[in-house]
Amino acid sequence: MSTELPVLTKKDFQSDQEVRWCPGCGDYAVLSAVQTVLPKLDLPKEKFVVVSGIGCSSRFPYYMDTYGFHTIHGRAPAIATGIKTARPDLEVWIATGDGDAMSIGGNHLIHTLRRNVGVKILMFNNRIYGLTKGQYSPTSELGKRTKSTPAGSVDYPFNPLALALGAGATFVARSVDIFQPHLRAMLQRAADHKGSAFIEIYQNCNIFNDKAFAYMTEKDSRAEQTVYLEQGQPLVFGKEKDKGIRLVEGRLERIELGREFGPEDCLVWDEAFEDPSMAFRLAYMLPPEFPTPIGVLRAVDMPAYDARSVGQIEAAIDKDGQGELQQLIHSGELWTVKEDGSISRGDG
Repeated sequence: MSTELPVLTKKDFQSDQEVRWCPGCGDYAVLSAVQTVLPKLDLPKEKFVVVSGIGCSSRFPYYMDTYGFHTIHGRAPAIATGIKTARPDLEVWIATGDGDAMSIGGNHLIHTLRRNVGVKILMFNNRIYGLTKGQYSPTSELGKRTKSTPAGSVDYPFNPLALALGAGATFVARSVDIFQPHLRAMLQRAADHKGSAFIEIYQNCNIFNDKAFAYMTEKDSRAEQTVYLEQGQPLVFGKEKDKGIRLVEGRLERIELGREFGPEDCLVWDEAFEDPSMAFRLAYMLPPEFPTPIGVLRAVDMPAYDARSVGQIEAAIDKDGQGELQQLIHSGELWTVKEDGSISRGDG
């Protein structure tokens, strides 16, 4: 007999904890979007788990009225992998930042993505270390002047989307904190995906890196500086839809639409193409030469790590419900330690 689920609302996912981000922080917008989308997933609230590491964004679990873990720096993907593998029925979300994910957590992130663990990773990218008061981060631009780089950073920054694609992520997307309808759509798409879902969210730190993305978020420049990735649609942008992106001899080129070129000359986007090479090209579409792409760069179906793990366990159990542990122990070479301390070799 089926039990009808209670109708959940945004309020059901708001905890009783005071939200303690700086006034005006972009994290508020991301929190609001997540709390708006989760009730629409038609799952019992006790099925949700939010995991975080260390950083401003990592306070996320406190503000979500769900199960959650505030783990240690960079280790959220490892903890989340354990949760999802042990309990594949749970909906596991990770809140992480550019420092937490791209620096000390880099290895954990790439292995979670390459395994295609069925977790949803939200990487808040403000291109700065906010919690520790304004040092440059792995995504800060070359030459960034901060408290830790007063003469300008000499580090080349990570490209999070390219990193995720290089790790074999099956769902990769980008959105912006204040683009609420778009962000909610990306969250819904990530939730629907069965494997690892990675969303880079441009997020403003109004205290230590204010207006880092103003070139593409201000109303008077937004249409000229962003291109929306829509499945099956040409890459056309601009306030008058008079600009586009075309592919010429393997290279992307920005064009003006009019007498010489039309929308039919532009690259038609295909997020489901298994080869990620075109998604890589878009990940490296950078200003000022190109508009910033937002939307889904890659969405392909592959068996998830947690589902494959469960499948192996089920296959190892015989029809009587008993595993073959003893057979495994006594297979192959055996070594016996005797009471006198001597060791003899046996055949199992």
